[in-house]
Amino acid sequence: MDDVALSNLAAELGAALKVRGYTLALAESCTGGMVAEAVTSVAGSSAWFDRGFVTYSNQAKVEMLGVSTQTLDIFGAVSEQTAIEMAVGALKNSHAQMTGSISGIAGPDGGTPEKPVGTVCFAWADAHKPTSTTTKYFKGNRQEIRQQATIELMTGLIDRLNGND
Repeated sequence: MDDVALSNLAAELGAALKVRGYTLALAESCTGGMVAEAVTSVAGSSAWFDRGFVTYSNQAKVEMLGVSTQTLDIFGAVSEQTAIEMAVGALKNSHAQMTGSISGIAGPDGGTPEKPVGTVCFAWADAHKPTSTTTKYFKGNRQEIRQQATIELMTGLIDRLNGND
């Protein structure tokens, strides 16, 4: 997916947020702010995008989002449990009504047999629904995995906003 397609998806996300009067915060790890970049490529996104947290290290996840060191020790940074705490932490540390989080292994190194390169965990949180999660296994190089994760997070946000979760 090219930059125009990502921008179009971000515009769709923005329109869905505006309809509900919501603002968005993001908590990203392996995407390094790629979702925030797509979102802020949309003119007028300041009306519906509050902030983004790029918490690449475990320490940043703890300090900026309140992720529990116990969660990181037991489940690892790449886990749905960590993704939930990231999304909830972004909600608590922003003025947003909806958040999404990403934590994964984009490669080319860092994978294990249990969590191979391409493993990415997601969570979506808002004040009106239970937090939801999923784990996906993407194929491709580092850039392709990061792009697929960006698309997945935005698509999940749109689905949630449209009641398709």
